[in-house]
Amino acid sequence: MGNSQKKGLSKEILDDLKVNTKFTEAEIMQWYENFQKQCPSGRISQDQFVEIYIRFFPDSDAKSYAQHVFRSFDTNDDGTLDFKEYIVALHMTSSAKTALKLEWAFSLFDVDKNGYIAKTEVCELCQAIFKLIPKDKLVDLPNDENTAEKRAEKLWTIFGKKDNERLAEGEFIEGVSSSQVALRLIQYDNK
Repeated sequence: MGNSQKKGLSKEILDDLKVNTKFTEAEIMQWYENFQKQCPSGRISQDQFVEIYIRFFPDSDAKSYAQHVFRSFDTNDDGTLDFKEYIVALHMTSSAKTALKLEWAFSLFDVDKNGYIAKTEVCELCQAIFKLIPKDKLVDLPNDENTAEKRAEKLWTIFGKKDNERLAEGEFIEGVSSSQVALRLIQYDNK
């Protein structure tokens, strides 16, 4: 009777997530129940997130990449993910919409959150991505991509920027959208 809560999740947050993600109300409520079991405080710390993420990459060093992923999802910069940030993160990473994924990828590469990507940020993310690659898979990489530095240089060259220039979100999305090589270089698929 006028209860604005649904098993602890506010109607406002539920409605917002239904509108802004691909998830149904039932899916959101199931995610919420699981989230509450795993994170009774209602928040997940960076350390907890990193530990969970590492399980998905057992043959790799996923820590630094996980920290970047966490930073990109911690939209209010409080050092934790609340349920809403968590569900938006799931939506962004599992969405079939390439544009949405590229917007998220931009935020991942924008380490200092200033709205632009510098070459140093590309280098930092390429190092984190490179650590995801299992050691036995490194021998399969092309010569111009077999180190993090080479991958970063190759990616930066695709954008046509000088070392001291920066890349805006639109330029990033356009560059990655128009280049299969760039798309491959900004990610690591462990499958």
